[in-house]
Amino acid sequence: MCKRPDAPDNASSRPFYARVLAGNSKLVGHWLMLGQADPDRLAMILADTARIAKLGEPESTPDGATLTHWSGDARPPRWAARTALFLLVQMPAKPLPRDEDEACAWAYCWLHNRDFEAFETARDSLPEHLRDRLSAPLAEAWQDFRGLRLV
Repeated sequence: MCKRPDAPDNASSRPFYARVLAGNSKLVGHWLMLGQADPDRLAMILADTARIAKLGEPESTPDGATLTHWSGDARPPRWAARTALFLLVQMPAKPLPRDEDEACAWAYCWLHNRDFEAFETARDSLPEHLRDRLSAPLAEAWQDFRGLRLV
């Protein structure tokens, strides 16, 4: 259940999608932390990339304060989390999710950013540095993606 042996037990006791929602803010925060520009510029890059890469259609381009808010307790729009993953995966530094909630968000966004016919294709298309780290979260994301989530 999206859990490493060193992760706290309370992380896996929450439903998968709840962990994704909690991890989306962390995912956007990761982009804010690693992006090499001021928050206003990073927000513009995020929105422009979402439009160009067809990861979402932001109604407007957020400002840096909004991006910072999304990286805290606020829930970012889905396009922002999907685009943050898209950008993070391309970074030469090869960042990794920092905790289990963020790993669940990475896996969820990975499946929603591309069209995969099978779980194995989704897993094998992950950048090599992410395969071990996202193995369990990706399996849960796949189950959720295929509509097996219990509400």
